[in-house]
Amino acid sequence: MRGRTSSDQARTGDASSQSPETDLPQPSAADASPEDDQPGADVTPGAGGESVEEMPRVRLTRGRVLASVLFIGSAVAFLYFVLPKLLGLRDTWSRIQHGDPAWLAVAALLEVCSFGGYIILFRAVFVRGRSRIDWRASYQITMAGLAATRLFASAGAGGVALTAWALRRSGMPPRIVACRLIAFMALLYAVFMGALVIDGLGLYFFTDDAPFAITIVPAIFGAGVIAVFLAVSLLPGDADRLVARWSHGGRLGRLAGHAAAAPAAAASGVRTAIGLVGERNPALLGALAWWGFDIGVLWASFHAFGGSPQMAVIVMAYFVGQLGNVLPLPGGIGGVDGAMIGAFSALGVSSSLAVVSVLAYRAFAFWLPTLPGAVAYFQLRRTVHRWQDSDTPTSYTL
Repeated sequence: MRGRTSSDQARTGDASSQSPETDLPQPSAADASPEDDQPGADVTPGAGGESVEEMPRVRLTRGRVLASVLFIGSAVAFLYFVLPKLLGLRDTWSRIQHGDPAWLAVAALLEVCSFGGYIILFRAVFVRGRSRIDWRASYQITMAGLAATRLFASAGAGGVALTAWALRRSGMPPRIVACRLIAFMALLYAVFMGALVIDGLGLYFFTDDAPFAITIVPAIFGAGVIAVFLAVSLLPGDADRLVARWSHGGRLGRLAGHAAAAPAAAASGVRTAIGLVGERNPALLGALAWWGFDIGVLWASFHAFGGSPQMAVIVMAYFVGQLGNVLPLPGGIGGVDGAMIGAFSALGVSSSLAVVSVLAYRAFAFWLPTLPGAVAYFQLRRTVHRWQDSDTPTSYTL
C-alpha cells in the first residue's frame, strides 16, 4: 500500500530539500493533543507513562453477528438465485457449476497476483528508511486490511483504520501515517480514474453504439477527480497554520485551522504520490498490478463460461462496477455486482453471460482474501506485541 521519529535524513543531501513530504506541518508539544496523536484508537497507559494504542476492535454482539450473516446470506441468495430468475436466466446456477475448471484456476491465480501487487505498492509507499515492517508484516497488514474492507459495511473505512493503527504501532508518526495513506490511495485511484477517462473516451469515439452514460459520463467523473486532486496538491502543507494565523488566533482561528487540516494533509499526500512517481520506482507498478490482475480475473471468468468480450468493454464495465464500492455494504455486495452486470448489458454483452461471469469473478474477489485476511488479523496482533517488546531502532525518510 517507519519508526518513532521522523529525523532520518534523505539518502543524499538534506532531506528537507529533496522529499515530497517535507512540507508536512509538524505540531509542537504545545499544539499536540491526544486526539491529534492517536485518532480513532483506544488508549491505555504504557510503561513510563507512554500512551499505547489498542488494536481497533469490532464489538461483536449477537444481534450484530446475526444481522451481518443474514445480510450476506440474503445478498448471495438474491444474486445467485433471485436475480437470474428476474432476468429470465433460469439455468444460471447450472451454468455456474459447469464453468471450465482450467480458466477458473487461472482466475484464482490472477487474484493472488493482484494481492501481490497491492503488497508491493504498500512497501514502496510505507517502507522507506529503517523499519520494523518486513515482508511478513506487510502481508499481514494488507491482507487484514482487505478482509476488514470486505467484511464491514463502512465503504473501506475499516481497512484504512486497521492499516493506520498498524503503521502507528510500527513507530511511524501520525502525520506521516496520514500523508502516506493519502499518497497510497492517490496512486491506486489515479489508475482507476485514468482508466475511466482513457477507456471511456476510446469506447465512445472509436466503437459503434457505446452508450454515453457508460462511457463519457464516467470519463467526465474521472477527469474531474483527477483535476480536484491536482488542484489540492497546490495547497501549502501548512495551510492549517496559515488559516489559523490569518484568523488572528482565538477560538475562531483554531476552528478554522482544524477545518483546513484535512485539505493540508491531502495536499501533502498528493504531492508525496507525485514525488514517488518522479523517483521512477518500479515497485509503483504494483498499483497497475492490483487493478490489472483483478481485471484479469474477470476476463478469465468470461472465458470459463465461453465468452470473450472486447478487453476495452471488460475494463470499462469493471471500473464502472467498482464505483458500487462507495455504498455502505460489506465488500460492496450487491452494489458492485449489479453495477457491473448493468454496465456489461449496456455495452452489448449477453445478460446471461454477464451474470454468470460477474458472479464467478465476485466469488474470487470477495471470498479469496477474506479467510487469509482473517488469519492475518490475528497474526498481526502477535506481530504488534513483538514490536512493543522490541527495542529495535526505527527511522523514516521523509
